[in-house]
Amino acid sequence: MIFKDQQIVATVKGADPRKLSELVKKIAAETNSDGLRGFGEASGSGTGWLGTDLPKGYDNVTDQVDVRGLDLLNADSNFGSARTLFDVSKPSALQTSKEKGYAGDGVETHDWAESDTDEQLMLFIPFQSTLKVHSLQITSLPSRDTDPDAAEVPMRPKTIQLYTNPAHVLGFEEADDIEATQSVTLHPQDWDSSTGTVRVDLRYVKFQNVSSLVLFVVDGDGDGERVRIDRVRIVGEKGSKRELGKLEKIGDETGE
Repeated sequence: MIFKDQQIVATVKGADPRKLSELVKKIAAETNSDGLRGFGEASGSGTGWLGTDLPKGYDNVTDQVDVRGLDLLNADSNFGSARTLFDVSKPSALQTSKEKGYAGDGVETHDWAESDTDEQLMLFIPFQSTLKVHSLQITSLPSRDTDPDAAEVPMRPKTIQLYTNPAHVLGFEEADDIEATQSVTLHPQDWDSSTGTVRVDLRYVKFQNVSSLVLFVVDGDGDGERVRIDRVRIVGEKGSKRELGKLEKIGDETGE
Protein backbone atom coordinates (compact mmCIF):
# COMPACT_ATOMS: atom_id res chain seq x y z
CA MET A 1 0.00 0.00 0.00
CA ILE A 2 1.16 3.52 -0.81
CA PHE A 3 0.22 6.34 1.55
CA LYS A 4 0.06 10.09 0.90
CA ASP A 5 -1.09 12.65 3.49
CA GLN A 6 -1.88 9.72 5.82
CA GLN A 7 -4.29 8.23 3.28
CA ILE A 8 -4.02 5.15 1.06
CA VAL A 9 -3.69 6.38 -2.52
CA ALA A 10 -2.79 3.09 -4.23
CA THR A 11 -2.57 -0.64 -3.57
CA VAL A 12 -0.48 -3.22 -5.40
CA LYS A 13 -1.48 -6.85 -4.96
CA GLY A 14 1.08 -9.60 -5.36
CA ALA A 15 4.67 -9.34 -6.53
CA ASP A 16 4.36 -6.87 -9.39
CA PRO A 17 7.54 -4.73 -9.42
CA ARG A 18 6.63 -3.09 -12.74
CA LYS A 19 3.30 -1.79 -11.48
CA LEU A 20 4.87 -0.68 -8.21
CA SER A 21 7.57 1.23 -10.09
CA GLU A 22 4.96 2.98 -12.25
CA LEU A 23 2.94 4.03 -9.22
CA VAL A 24 6.00 5.39 -7.40
CA LYS A 25 7.04 7.42 -10.47
CA LYS A 26 3.53 8.82 -10.85
CA ILE A 27 3.27 9.91 -7.21
CA ALA A 28 6.79 11.36 -7.29
CA ALA A 29 5.86 13.40 -10.38
CA GLU A 30 2.73 14.72 -8.68
CA THR A 31 4.70 15.66 -5.58
CA ASN A 32 7.37 17.47 -7.59
CA SER A 33 4.75 19.31 -9.60
CA ASP A 34 2.92 20.45 -6.49
CA GLY A 35 6.17 21.64 -4.92
CA LEU A 36 7.38 23.82 -7.77
CA ARG A 37 5.87 26.96 -6.30
CA GLY A 38 5.99 25.86 -2.70
CA PHE A 39 2.31 24.95 -2.61
CA GLY A 40 1.46 22.71 0.29
CA GLU A 41 -0.32 22.47 3.57
CA ALA A 42 0.42 24.47 6.69
CA SER A 43 0.53 22.64 9.99
CA GLY A 44 -2.99 21.75 11.07
CA SER A 45 -4.51 22.67 7.71
CA GLY A 46 -6.87 20.64 5.57
CA THR A 47 -5.51 18.27 2.98
CA GLY A 48 -5.58 18.85 -0.75
CA TRP A 49 -4.21 20.88 -3.62
CA LEU A 50 -3.77 24.63 -3.22
CA GLY A 51 -3.48 27.17 -6.02
CA THR A 52 -1.34 29.65 -4.11
CA ASP A 53 0.55 29.97 -0.84
CA LEU A 54 -1.26 30.22 2.46
CA PRO A 55 -0.96 33.57 4.27
CA LYS A 56 1.17 33.34 7.39
CA GLY A 57 -0.78 32.30 10.46
CA TYR A 58 -3.77 30.86 8.61
CA ASP A 59 -4.76 27.37 7.48
CA ASN A 60 -6.54 25.73 4.62
CA VAL A 61 -9.89 25.01 6.32
CA THR A 62 -11.67 23.70 3.23
CA ASP A 63 -12.06 20.35 5.00
CA GLN A 64 -14.68 22.08 7.18
CA VAL A 65 -17.06 22.42 4.23
CA ASP A 66 -20.21 20.34 4.76
CA VAL A 67 -20.32 18.86 1.26
CA ARG A 68 -23.76 17.31 1.85
CA GLY A 69 -25.30 20.76 2.08
CA LEU A 70 -23.59 22.39 -0.91
CA ASP A 71 -25.76 23.96 -3.59
CA LEU A 72 -24.90 25.58 -6.91
CA LEU A 73 -27.53 27.43 -8.96
CA ASN A 74 -27.40 27.92 -12.75
CA ALA A 75 -24.74 25.23 -13.21
CA ASP A 76 -24.56 23.38 -16.53
CA SER A 77 -25.28 19.72 -15.80
CA ASN A 78 -22.77 18.67 -18.47
CA PHE A 79 -19.97 19.76 -16.15
CA GLY A 80 -19.11 19.30 -12.48
CA SER A 81 -21.32 19.98 -9.48
CA ALA A 82 -20.73 22.06 -6.35
CA ARG A 83 -18.78 19.18 -4.81
CA THR A 84 -16.37 19.27 -7.74
CA LEU A 85 -15.18 22.73 -6.69
CA PHE A 86 -13.94 21.36 -3.36
CA ASP A 87 -12.24 18.25 -4.76
CA VAL A 88 -8.84 17.84 -3.07
CA SER A 89 -7.09 16.93 -6.33
CA LYS A 90 -5.21 19.21 -8.68
CA PRO A 91 -7.48 20.50 -11.51
CA SER A 92 -7.24 18.32 -14.60
CA ALA A 93 -6.37 21.39 -16.71
CA LEU A 94 -3.08 21.61 -14.79
CA GLN A 95 -2.29 17.90 -14.94
CA THR A 96 -0.08 16.16 -17.45
CA SER A 97 -1.65 13.56 -19.73
CA LYS A 98 -0.36 10.79 -17.45
CA GLU A 99 -1.86 12.40 -14.35
CA LYS A 100 -5.34 12.93 -15.77
CA GLY A 101 -8.16 10.61 -14.78
CA TYR A 102 -10.66 9.19 -17.25
CA ALA A 103 -14.12 7.79 -16.77
CA GLY A 104 -14.79 4.13 -17.43
CA ASP A 105 -15.94 4.80 -20.99
CA GLY A 106 -12.65 6.51 -21.86
CA VAL A 107 -14.10 10.01 -21.78
CA GLU A 108 -12.22 12.54 -19.68
CA THR A 109 -14.24 13.82 -16.73
CA HIS A 110 -15.12 17.51 -16.52
CA ASP A 111 -13.80 18.40 -13.08
CA TRP A 112 -14.97 22.00 -13.13
CA ALA A 113 -18.27 23.87 -13.08
CA GLU A 114 -19.68 26.16 -15.75
CA SER A 115 -22.68 28.45 -15.71
CA ASP A 116 -25.64 27.52 -17.88
CA THR A 117 -28.15 30.09 -19.12
CA ASP A 118 -25.95 33.13 -18.44
CA GLU A 119 -22.72 34.11 -16.71
CA GLN A 120 -24.02 34.04 -13.14
CA LEU A 121 -23.43 31.33 -10.53
CA MET A 122 -24.75 31.13 -6.96
CA LEU A 123 -22.76 28.85 -4.62
CA PHE A 124 -23.98 28.00 -1.10
CA ILE A 125 -21.22 26.74 1.25
CA PRO A 126 -22.22 25.44 4.71
CA PHE A 127 -19.52 24.58 7.25
CA GLN A 128 -19.19 21.87 9.88
CA SER A 129 -17.91 24.42 12.41
CA THR A 130 -17.90 28.18 12.81
CA LEU A 131 -14.93 29.70 11.02
CA LYS A 132 -12.94 32.89 10.88
CA VAL A 133 -12.49 33.30 7.14
CA HIS A 134 -9.42 35.24 6.07
CA SER A 135 -9.52 34.71 2.31
CA LEU A 136 -10.70 32.53 -0.55
CA GLN A 137 -8.74 30.89 -3.34
CA ILE A 138 -10.67 30.63 -6.60
CA THR A 139 -9.20 28.71 -9.52
CA SER A 140 -10.51 29.24 -13.05
CA LEU A 141 -8.80 27.73 -16.11
CA PRO A 142 -10.98 28.57 -19.11
CA SER A 143 -8.18 28.68 -21.66
CA ARG A 144 -7.12 25.04 -21.28
CA ASP A 145 -8.81 21.82 -22.36
CA THR A 146 -11.51 23.82 -24.11
CA ASP A 147 -13.33 22.17 -26.99
CA PRO A 148 -12.11 23.96 -30.16
CA ASP A 149 -15.57 23.47 -31.67
CA ALA A 150 -17.34 25.08 -28.74
CA ALA A 151 -19.42 28.17 -29.47
CA GLU A 152 -17.49 30.23 -26.94
CA VAL A 153 -14.68 30.00 -24.42
CA PRO A 154 -15.96 30.37 -20.84
CA MET A 155 -14.82 33.35 -18.81
CA ARG A 156 -13.24 33.82 -15.43
CA PRO A 157 -15.33 35.48 -12.70
CA LYS A 158 -15.02 39.25 -12.54
CA THR A 159 -17.44 40.53 -9.91
CA ILE A 160 -18.26 38.37 -6.90
CA GLN A 161 -20.43 39.10 -3.87
CA LEU A 162 -20.20 37.29 -0.56
CA TYR A 163 -22.93 36.82 2.04
CA THR A 164 -22.29 35.42 5.52
CA ASN A 165 -24.50 33.00 7.47
CA PRO A 166 -27.52 32.53 5.20
CA ALA A 167 -29.60 29.48 6.13
CA HIS A 168 -29.86 28.37 2.50
CA VAL A 169 -28.79 29.27 -1.01
CA LEU A 170 -30.01 32.68 -2.16
CA GLY A 171 -32.07 33.16 -5.29
CA PHE A 172 -30.62 35.57 -7.84
CA GLU A 173 -33.36 38.16 -7.32
CA GLU A 174 -33.12 37.67 -3.57
CA ALA A 175 -29.37 38.42 -3.65
CA ASP A 176 -30.03 41.65 -5.52
CA ASP A 177 -32.24 42.81 -2.64
CA ILE A 178 -29.75 41.96 0.12
CA GLU A 179 -26.64 43.98 0.92
CA ALA A 180 -23.56 41.80 0.42
CA THR A 181 -21.09 41.38 3.26
CA GLN A 182 -18.37 42.16 0.72
CA SER A 183 -18.21 42.78 -3.02
CA VAL A 184 -14.98 42.15 -4.94
CA THR A 185 -13.93 43.03 -8.49
CA LEU A 186 -11.24 40.79 -9.94
CA HIS A 187 -8.81 41.99 -12.60
CA PRO A 188 -6.82 39.95 -15.17
CA GLN A 189 -3.53 40.66 -13.39
CA ASP A 190 -4.89 39.21 -10.13
CA TRP A 191 -4.86 35.65 -11.49
CA ASP A 192 -1.74 33.53 -11.09
CA SER A 193 -0.50 32.72 -14.57
CA SER A 194 0.72 29.25 -13.56
CA THR A 195 -2.26 27.96 -11.59
CA GLY A 196 -5.14 30.14 -12.76
CA THR A 197 -5.84 31.01 -9.13
CA VAL A 198 -6.76 34.30 -7.47
CA ARG A 199 -6.60 35.02 -3.75
CA VAL A 200 -9.61 36.98 -2.58
CA ASP A 201 -8.69 38.80 0.62
CA LEU A 202 -11.68 39.47 2.84
CA ARG A 203 -12.43 42.14 5.41
CA TYR A 204 -11.51 39.80 8.21
CA VAL A 205 -13.52 41.63 10.88
CA LYS A 206 -16.71 40.93 8.88
CA PHE A 207 -16.02 37.20 8.52
CA GLN A 208 -15.88 36.07 12.14
CA ASN A 209 -18.12 33.22 13.41
CA VAL A 210 -19.08 32.16 9.89
CA SER A 211 -21.29 29.07 9.68
CA SER A 212 -22.09 29.40 5.98
CA LEU A 213 -21.20 31.49 2.94
CA VAL A 214 -22.88 32.32 -0.33
CA LEU A 215 -20.55 33.18 -3.20
CA PHE A 216 -22.40 34.99 -5.98
CA VAL A 217 -20.61 35.32 -9.33
CA VAL A 218 -22.31 38.41 -10.74
CA ASP A 219 -20.50 38.54 -14.06
CA GLY A 220 -17.49 37.28 -15.97
CA ASP A 221 -14.43 38.99 -17.38
CA GLY A 222 -15.47 39.35 -21.01
CA ASP A 223 -18.44 39.50 -23.34
CA GLY A 224 -19.43 35.84 -23.17
CA GLU A 225 -22.30 34.18 -21.36
CA ARG A 226 -20.52 31.37 -19.52
CA VAL A 227 -18.27 31.42 -16.45
CA ARG A 228 -15.97 28.58 -15.36
CA ILE A 229 -14.70 27.72 -11.88
CA ASP A 230 -12.36 24.77 -11.24
CA ARG A 231 -11.65 24.92 -7.50
CA VAL A 232 -12.54 26.91 -4.38
CA ARG A 233 -10.48 26.89 -1.19
CA ILE A 234 -11.33 28.44 2.19
CA VAL A 235 -8.50 29.96 4.24
CA GLY A 236 -8.80 31.01 7.87
CA GLU A 237 -9.19 29.54 11.36
CA LYS A 238 -11.39 26.77 12.70
CA GLY A 239 -13.82 27.47 15.49
CA SER A 240 -16.24 25.34 17.50
CA LYS A 241 -18.15 22.51 15.89
CA ARG A 242 -21.81 23.15 15.16
CA GLU A 243 -24.68 20.66 15.05
CA LEU A 244 -24.97 19.65 11.39
CA GLY A 245 -28.27 20.43 9.75
CA LYS A 246 -28.87 23.50 11.91
CA LEU A 247 -27.58 26.74 10.44
CA GLU A 248 -28.15 29.51 12.91
CA LYS A 249 -28.22 33.12 11.83
CA ILE A 250 -25.57 34.95 13.79
CA GLY A 251 -26.55 38.55 14.49
CA ASP A 252 -24.24 41.51 14.05
CA GLU A 253 -22.20 42.29 17.12
CA THR A 254 -19.92 45.15 17.93
CA GLY A 255 -16.57 44.63 16.27
CA GLU A 256 -17.79 41.93 13.83
